[in-house]
Amino acid sequence: MNERPQLLVSIIMATKDTAPYLPACLDSILAQTYSNWELIAVNDHSSDRTPEILETYAKKDKRIRVFHSTRPKLIPTLQEGYKHVKGTLINRMDSDDKMPADKLEALVEEWQKHGKGTVIAGGTAHFVDEGEVGDGFLRYERWLNDVARRSAHYEEIYKECVIPSHSWLAHKDDFDRAGAFDSEIYPEDYDLTFRFYKHNLKIAGLDKVLHHWRDRSNRISRTWDEYKDNRYFDLKIRNFYELDRDTNRPLVLWGAGRNGKDMAKLLLKNESSFHWVCDNPNKIGKDVYGIKLSHFEEIPSLDRPQIMIVVASPDGQVEIREYLTKWDKKPAADFWFFA
Repeated sequence: MNERPQLLVSIIMATKDTAPYLPACLDSILAQTYSNWELIAVNDHSSDRTPEILETYAKKDKRIRVFHSTRPKLIPTLQEGYKHVKGTLINRMDSDDKMPADKLEALVEEWQKHGKGTVIAGGTAHFVDEGEVGDGFLRYERWLNDVARRSAHYEEIYKECVIPSHSWLAHKDDFDRAGAFDSEIYPEDYDLTFRFYKHNLKIAGLDKVLHHWRDRSNRISRTWDEYKDNRYFDLKIRNFYELDRDTNRPLVLWGAGRNGKDMAKLLLKNESSFHWVCDNPNKIGKDVYGIKLSHFEEIPSLDRPQIMIVVASPDGQVEIREYLTKWDKKPAADFWFFA
């Protein structure tokens, strides 16, 4: 790091029944090469040794402060923690994960190049205690890291959550501007990313793994109802209509599988009609929900359409992107992937 004064980084960490993983998590924070941090650890009604472990570590290092949530669940616990921050820069940590030793140093160093108005977002790597990380998580990890490498967060924002809950750093003023943890919409990290977007905060990607993300069968993203349908179409549509939809331009939905049908139902709550296209000869010309499906090659004949793609196949997406490039359509201006 350079010689400028180290800004205090406040790390907010909600904890609930993570005793088997918590010491490794806390040890990874204590091992940070950037030393000017505080950990705001908030216990969410744990039934195991989590509170005891937190208090033990707090006695060893005054940078760790322990609080207890008055309301259960993740967002109220984060809200409780945020009341107590003293830092200039804000980060979040999950209590079953681990930090690379240079995580905070890398984030702060990159943030100092940009300053206020910019959120720094890095890469991530999954790990498991036994067996192997699943293919789905590995695909998500590769995609996230590619997004960070290209700083393509807003270009890809409707596809999946482009900034995991633990891989970002923001100035407290910017975080407050985006509503901090005030919103009680799940998934909370995806909702926060849309709020960064809404408030015109720049996202600067850092091509570096800055978080070791534990996969386990009982993680809340697997067990909570709030995360059950991980396509999050309701959240995506609500933000698309607030932030990107131009009702003076025709709307195109590309894809007629399950994703297409589910998305069409949501669109009909906002649009009396739209263009629905695919490449399936068995579906072209059919009437579904009052909309007649057409071949995707009708797109060039439309005047400045906004195109929502819900085709999930990676190969299909590559092919679709090639067509859109040929038609001079621009990402995040003319088309968006929603799957």
